[in-house]
Amino acid sequence: MEVVERAREAFLSGRSRPLKFRVQQLKSLRKLFLERQDEIAAALTQDINKSQYDLQLYELIGIDGEIRLAVERLAEWAAPRPVEKNLLTLTDRVFIQPEPLGVVLIIGAWNYPWAITIQPLIGAIAAGNAAVVKPSELSENSSKLLKELLPQYLDKELYPVVTGGVPETQELLKLRFDHIFYTGNPAVGKLVMEAAARHLTPVTLELGGKSPCYIDKDCDITIACRRVTWGKFANCGQTCIAPDYVLCEASIQDRVVEEIGRTLLEFYGDDPMTSPDYGRIINARHFKRVMALLEGSEVALGGQSDEAQRYIAPTVLRDVQPDSKVMQQEIFGPLLPIVTVSGLDEAIRFINAREKPLALYVFSSRKRVIKRMIAETSSGGVTANDVLMHYAVPSLPFGGVGNSGMGSYHGKHTFEQLSHLRSCLVKPLALEGLNQLRYPPQGPARLRRAQLLTQAALCSCPRPVCVCAVLASITALGLLVALLVVLLKDSASS
Repeated sequence: MEVVERAREAFLSGRSRPLKFRVQQLKSLRKLFLERQDEIAAALTQDINKSQYDLQLYELIGIDGEIRLAVERLAEWAAPRPVEKNLLTLTDRVFIQPEPLGVVLIIGAWNYPWAITIQPLIGAIAAGNAAVVKPSELSENSSKLLKELLPQYLDKELYPVVTGGVPETQELLKLRFDHIFYTGNPAVGKLVMEAAARHLTPVTLELGGKSPCYIDKDCDITIACRRVTWGKFANCGQTCIAPDYVLCEASIQDRVVEEIGRTLLEFYGDDPMTSPDYGRIINARHFKRVMALLEGSEVALGGQSDEAQRYIAPTVLRDVQPDSKVMQQEIFGPLLPIVTVSGLDEAIRFINAREKPLALYVFSSRKRVIKRMIAETSSGGVTANDVLMHYAVPSLPFGGVGNSGMGSYHGKHTFEQLSHLRSCLVKPLALEGLNQLRYPPQGPARLRRAQLLTQAALCSCPRPVCVCAVLASITALGLLVALLVVLLKDSASS
């Protein structure tokens, strides 16, 4: 595509590298969201019935925080990072220099079409890259608006927007990029990774999965259910880290259903369909997919739907069997299955018998339960006694593991994910006499000295007195003597 060629030419011109330019572009991006909120809100309402308040809470606050953090810390992030020296490099300058990767492809998602697309772009700009932005075609109105607005605020050649559906994405994936950042589902993630492999392009895959939520009987069930209800039914359940299903003991299942029902009434009223805070399914295909998952399960709460409005009521399913239809795929909708287990041991076995999830939640008043859940399971992230909130901490890397993805981002982690941390060593041309041990002609004596020097240089023994420490002291003394001799020779010759 011509836009990709222009982006590469713009990157090779070097104009994206100066920190002053990066900061200016980031400030312009922030200006976009300050000035065009009404248009963005209207597009989101059309796409997914997201309210003005949800736009602020789930999209704009995070974007604004990420931009301000990047502007404030960019000089620190991009600066050379000195590293520990050893005896072999005492006279050298040794450091890590973050450098831009080149042209990054960002493939966004439809459920949070602004936050999920723009947050990687913030890191790409901060790291000095060019970036080709491909928003999801499913959030059609947001996609069109992004294509219209971004060139008005950012460099048109360095940060182009490509819209379209599957054919356009496939064409992009045929081209060589220096990094691909994809947010979506594991099935498409495999196709992205396969396409990237043809060019040996590194990828960040932010995928999903069935994120479990274990509610221990020894906790405040009212508070636990309130937080779970919020995290599950926000954005009509279309959140990659929403609790996908609840695990609890049979003795508290009725109480969990009761508390969720009470909270739903508080959040969305008698009829969630009329609530301005309750969203809609993105399109007819996903509506039918989610409704089909109800087959064979007992509805405890909700279950109502309206296909014309793509509305599915907040729905809780009880006594769900592990082999039921709703447990075979990520739900990505407002259905919450409850699976009963005998206790913590069975809950851990249940989680570990399945693909590693993007998030894992545990509610308990017992520290032992939380510690075991963290120590004996694996997931992209963990939040105890709440849901979703680890996503909101920029200092925590956000990403998956195994089937739920690879790589991570947010804050400095996005900068580093989209940078090459280049190893740099700058050695003086003087003091050549110190290098004689590595030059031919070699012999037994020279080899022994080289071995002693290497052992001393690489010693990491924590004990204050050890053979390595003695060797290090002797070798260091010899090195200092050699250094003094070389300096004297250099001084005499000059």
